[in-house]
Formats: sequence, structure tokens, C-alpha cells
Amino acid sequence: MRRRHLAAGALALAGLIGSSFGAPAQQPVEIQFWHGLNQPLGGMLEQLATDFNATQQQYRVVPSFRGGYAETVVAAIAAFRSNTAPHIVQMFEVGTGTMMSAGRAIKPLHELIAETGVAIDTRDFIGPVAGYYSSADNRLMALPFNSSTAIAFYNKDMFQRAGLDPNSFPATWEGVEQAARRLKAAGIACPMTTAWPTWLMVEQLLAIHDVPLASRANGFEGLNTELNLTNPLLTRHLTNLVNWQKEGLFRYAGRDTAGDPLFPAGECAISFASSGLRARISREARFQWGAAMLPYYEGTTPRNSIIGGAALWTMNRGPNARRSAEELKGVGEFFRYITSPAVMAKWHQDTGYVPVTRSAYEATKAAGFYQQNPGADVPIEQMLRGGDPTPNSRGIRLGGFIEIRNIIQEEMERAFQGQATPEQALAAANTRGNQVLRNFERTNRNN
Repeated sequence: MRRRHLAAGALALAGLIGSSFGAPAQQPVEIQFWHGLNQPLGGMLEQLATDFNATQQQYRVVPSFRGGYAETVVAAIAAFRSNTAPHIVQMFEVGTGTMMSAGRAIKPLHELIAETGVAIDTRDFIGPVAGYYSSADNRLMALPFNSSTAIAFYNKDMFQRAGLDPNSFPATWEGVEQAARRLKAAGIACPMTTAWPTWLMVEQLLAIHDVPLASRANGFEGLNTELNLTNPLLTRHLTNLVNWQKEGLFRYAGRDTAGDPLFPAGECAISFASSGLRARISREARFQWGAAMLPYYEGTTPRNSIIGGAALWTMNRGPNARRSAEELKGVGEFFRYITSPAVMAKWHQDTGYVPVTRSAYEATKAAGFYQQNPGADVPIEQMLRGGDPTPNSRGIRLGGFIEIRNIIQEEMERAFQGQATPEQALAAANTRGNQVLRNFERTNRNN
């Protein structure tokens, strides 16, 4: 009996407290964020969400790794069709054309800002980055975030061993070839390798040399584009790569990020890779290393490199499901947080991705980061090299480019395996890739 009286008293007290202080606090609005970054970058990205959640109680961003970029977008599209799309999806740069043609599946960034009133200064984004993700009338469609470019990393200890200047990386491909021969002669089994073979050895190569990858300004001017993969420069370069592989100067490590581990592990002396690899190299390398701009062929006035990495796209829930105003506000607040000068500057400094805003770049400079970390400013200097981007170095806006990139990799591999000459491989890639462009054009002509 005494226990029943005590229980009743506790319930009465709870009711009194509830009536005095109001109903329990509402649960925060949950924002699903699907990304495609492996560790350690994935963990660093997820920490940003944790940090944002700690700054307020109204929203809770839930990050989720969904495999690589390609797997992430496939999963997001499937989820949209079933009315369960995430609020935010991270999409790599080659999927921009596809996302821009996705119609009601996406909520353009400029619309998100207008509808929510969240204070994001789009004028603060660096030109080459903002231009990649902008519509024809210069309105941002996605939030530039983990933007990178491709650079060269080199093992200074191996350079010294080969009698090369450890503080100077060759500016030209001719110089790189000579260095590779010296490295091989010094007993180094892998003088050079690359990650992301199409991005590095096709897309970046052409942009830096101001040669079009495709017609109509690499697709920025419309869907009716044609590839330009059989040009003399690319034919020359793939021929060199094939010959260098035969001579043991170059190692083809595989597609996408397959080549990333070889440099920090100390296997290869030179690696051409995303500037975002810097975070992994800093953690894993047990040797002195340097960073340098990508090489070019003699007689060239090099242009800017193009961006890689990814942007954050806001997705509608599905064909038959709408986002609430509060959900969209939560997305906008998260975007505002991660692009604030302090947060973006730290992300740039910790990862090696470029600072996508001028304010983050200036904050990093003012903090003396570039003086303390020589080479950390190489990616942004390379992106700004040569003045304003040309139609050939602005970027790539081709529909179905994820599939086209896979086709180019397949044909490059045929050349590396001796199943086709470089000329044959590039001609096949051109023909197959153009078919993808025609299919995409037919599907999206009226969008």
C-alpha cells in the first residue's frame, strides 16, 4: 500500500513538473546526408556533421557512407524513385551534367537559399569552382564543398637517392620522363603511378594544354556535343604512358582511387593524384615528400587545372513526396555552417581539398598555414594559373560522363594490356562515348 502511495505521488509530481515547464522538447529535425568519401576523409566529413549538431538543437544531420561516388548516386536515385531520397547527396564533379538534368529530383542551391533565407554568400565562392556548378545564367545549382584538383606528389628521399634535386619537381613531361629513368636506375621499382587515370591523364592533361575534350565548350553550351579523344596531344600522351609502362617507368595501378595507397606506402616515387590525398599522405608517409603542379609538354603555356572532388546536392524526397520547410531550412543551416570561413579553412587545411571560398583562403593565408606547410597552396595556385579559364579549361559538363569515363578507362586498359594500340583505344572510346552522349541527348532534350 505504501509503495502504491509513493508511485501515485511520483506521477502527480511528474504531472506538476510537466504543467509548469511545458511539454517535452521536440525531437530535432533529422537531415539524412549520404556521402562517398572513404577513410580518413569520410571520418573527417562525418565529424563536421557532429560538430554542427553540437552547435544547435533544432536539426540533426545524420551522415552515411554509401560506397564510392558512383555507388552513392545510384543509391540516391533509387531512393528518390521510392520517395525515400536523402536530403543531401554528395556527387562527384563528373556527375554534374547528369544532376542538372535530373529535374524535380533536385532542389537547386539558389532556390534553397531564396526559400529558406539562410545567409550563404554565393559571391564568396572561388570563380573556377562556382562556375563548374552553375547554370547557364550563372546561378549555383549545388553547394561546392570538397573540391580538389590534381597535383603531383613526390618522394624527396627517393629523389635524393637517384641524384635528383629533392626540392624541385620537373615542370614538363619531358623532365618527368628523365627523372623516372634516373629513379629506375637507382633501383626504385615504381618510378611513377597515377590515381584517377581518366581525370589525371585525359581530362587534366587536355585542360592544362587548352585542348577541348568535347565540342561546345566541353558541353557547357548544350547537349549536342561530340568527343575529341583522338586529338594529337592525347594520342601522344597515351602512347608515352604505354611505352613508359613497358620500360618499367610507369605503373598502371587501376581505376579511380586504386593508385592512392602506392605513394604513402613508399612504393612509388611519384604519384599524380587528387590534392585531397594530402591528408592520407600526412598520416601514413614515413619519408620526406613534396607537392608540385602537374607537368605539361614543352612549348606549352599551361592553363589552369580543373576541379575534381564533389559538391553537395539537395534532393527532393521523391516524385510523390515533398520536403517540409523545416527540413529545407535544416539543409540550408548545415550548408551555412560548413562554408563559414573558420570551418571551411580548417577543412582545407586538414584535408588538402581547396578552400572553395575566398574568405577561407584568406583566413588560411593570414594564419600562416602556407608558410608552415610548403606546397599546401599548390592546388589553388594551379587552379588560378593562366588567368581566367578558357572554354577548354573551365571544366566538363557532359551528360552520362560517369559512363563515358568508365569507357575511356576500359579502352586505356586495352592499350596498357597490348590488346589495342593507343590510336585504336582512343578511337573506340570516342565512338562509344559519343553514343552515350546521343542517348543522353535524346532522353533529356526537352528538360
